[in-house]
Amino acid sequence: MKFIVSSSYLLKQLQVLGSVINSNNTLPILDNFLFELDNNELTVSASDLETTMSATLSIDSTSKGSVAVPAKLLLEILKTFPEQPLTFTVEDNNTVEISSNSGKYALAYAAGEEFPKSVNLEDPSVTLVPADVLATAVSKTIFAAGNDDLRPVMSGVFFQFSPEGLTFVATDAHKLVKYARADVKASQVADFIMPKKPLNILKSILGSSDAEVKIEYNDSNATFSFDNYILMCRLIDGKYPNYEAVIPKENPNKLLIDRSLFLSSVRRVAIFSNKTTHQIRLKIAGAELNVSAEDIDYSNKAEERLTCDYQGDDLQIGFNSRFLIEMLTNLQSDVIMLEMSLPNRAGILTPADGLEEGETVTMLVMPVMLNS
Repeated sequence: MKFIVSSSYLLKQLQVLGSVINSNNTLPILDNFLFELDNNELTVSASDLETTMSATLSIDSTSKGSVAVPAKLLLEILKTFPEQPLTFTVEDNNTVEISSNSGKYALAYAAGEEFPKSVNLEDPSVTLVPADVLATAVSKTIFAAGNDDLRPVMSGVFFQFSPEGLTFVATDAHKLVKYARADVKASQVADFIMPKKPLNILKSILGSSDAEVKIEYNDSNATFSFDNYILMCRLIDGKYPNYEAVIPKENPNKLLIDRSLFLSSVRRVAIFSNKTTHQIRLKIAGAELNVSAEDIDYSNKAEERLTCDYQGDDLQIGFNSRFLIEMLTNLQSDVIMLEMSLPNRAGILTPADGLEEGETVTMLVMPVMLNS
């Protein structure tokens, strides 16, 4: 088994796949890349049992076979090469020899058969989504997903597909983000919960792709295929909470404000907030928004006044500044709208401009009780 490949091309592909590999694997074989050679096609795979990703590379070869090569060692050596062709040869003494312009390097390999086989989806449903739409949907929602191991369903992003459009939701019970597209549709109604790790991997590579992503899914697994990649992952088992019930429908108090102005104000004032609650207070009356925070234990306090466009009753409401900052950072628009009903009901943040046709973003943040 022998093949020739460009060093930088191989490194670029392996760095993407390397993000699948865990630092402490239960099975030693998972510390390897699986190389499967079929003449001019080389398929490289990486897996952590939950997520498996493979890339197909065009190379120069006339042989077939499969070997598992130590991932960390291979990535380390590839990073040091200038661009050049490398020749990989599988020797009889259980090593893979890499020949470069300047020398030879031998790595011990394991048999390719030991590598876990990827699952074949039987009779999957299929939806096609443009790469940029999926990348935006993931980056807009993933930050709101929870980290609580006791509530695994909330630690992923909820995908809802229907002939009306696609909806992506993430929540950790304190904040919720719903991203919807009416311009991309699925042929049938389906929903599933995607774990964070494969989504982060997708987010990092979809941005530079203009392909269509083919999403295939059944009750337990989903596969994303685009360009020369296939990412397969196990879905989170369970029923997603009824998020629609949490979004308040009647919000008579509407505040319009410049996003970057509001964001920098919240950032500054938050420095003076209590280090455990991160609480900031919004006091709105007329066209004036008063943003304040106080840490009574240390006698630190801050207050800022901003002008805004406000329709509704005078209101005082408290929020966790970290959630507010995350959401405002994640919105791209120049002007945002904050809709509220009562100081103990969730506030809803939406972009007032800068959305594409058929795109809606709704962010919900739970208030914190104000100690008067």
